[in-house]
Amino acid sequence: MSLPDTGAAARLAGVGTAVPDTSYSQRELLDLLAVSDPRVRSLFLNSAIERRGLTLPAAGPDGSRAVETQGELLRKHTEQGLLLGRRAVENCLADTGARLSDVRHLCCVTSTGFLTPGFSALLIKELGLDVGCSRLDVVGMGCNAGLNALGAVTGWARTHPGELALLVCVEVCSAAYVFDGTMRSSVVNSLFGDGAAAVAVTAPGGGGPDAGGAPTPTPAPALLRFSSRIIPEAVDAMRYDWDEGHGKFSFWLDPQVPYVVGAHAEGALERLLHGTGLLASDIDHWVVHSGGKKVVDSVRVNLGLTRHDVRHTTGVLRDHGNLSSGSFLFSYQRLAAEGSVRPGDLGVLMTMGPGSTIEMALARW
Repeated sequence: MSLPDTGAAARLAGVGTAVPDTSYSQRELLDLLAVSDPRVRSLFLNSAIERRGLTLPAAGPDGSRAVETQGELLRKHTEQGLLLGRRAVENCLADTGARLSDVRHLCCVTSTGFLTPGFSALLIKELGLDVGCSRLDVVGMGCNAGLNALGAVTGWARTHPGELALLVCVEVCSAAYVFDGTMRSSVVNSLFGDGAAAVAVTAPGGGGPDAGGAPTPTPAPALLRFSSRIIPEAVDAMRYDWDEGHGKFSFWLDPQVPYVVGAHAEGALERLLHGTGLLASDIDHWVVHSGGKKVVDSVRVNLGLTRHDVRHTTGVLRDHGNLSSGSFLFSYQRLAAEGSVRPGDLGVLMTMGPGSTIEMALARW
């Protein structure tokens, strides 16, 4: 077996998440949106989702929900994103035992809106981070973007040993909704929820932040390697683009997405493990993006995983829906809190999204 030395590897030092104060069951959403189409109701009620945090438009005089303009959706993306992002960062630093003044690099990921300056600059101002904090914004890559960005943050941490980097995924999915009663929009509306997640990354060496406070509930996993697998023939299977009919951006999911992703999952894993001597059966923990019931089932079957292997993935889907780029960090947080991880355990982090793309990372505790 040939694995990189974990001694100098960047590690996940802490994690924090945040969701809106308002959440709804799938049945409550159907009633609020006055959905009577049996096909749409079936989508919502058979999604393996129980509740989702959402920021819905205000109700009009007749009780119906107002139709938001693209400008209003972008404002919601910014305002709610800043609120959730701040909470996630604060929760992450509390878990890490670090202070705001320790943060030297901030990478923000989002796909539910566009703004310049991005969330990195806005959060530096909002949180009062050091003005010399370096930053990066990853925008528009979709549900796989959390691992894309984690690779970049890990690279930064390796070249700045002892310094603290934060990855923050901010997804206000209710700012990307179109309510028109069609099956296209209903698939999206039945699936996504609002949320933010932050993870602290640091590599050993240097003085480092004064990481006082309570210890994290599990050892910090070292990030050993990353791999990508793009599926060019499915480039249009997942996309967020301009809808002329509605005068706003809207998200599109091809019904074949679960099967396309599942069919390429084994090849993506082989690429990740190539040269290590490891097999799928050697992996102790799986942290998989909560892409949807069919996506998770397809990945599970194609990789030969058990339902127990994806318990945190399905739990996040049940409690929050698909949280886009931050979903895998919600699952990681549950694994970390569970107390089942032991030193030496191996884990695979996996996200899927537009491209179509499968991203993976190999970790060792």
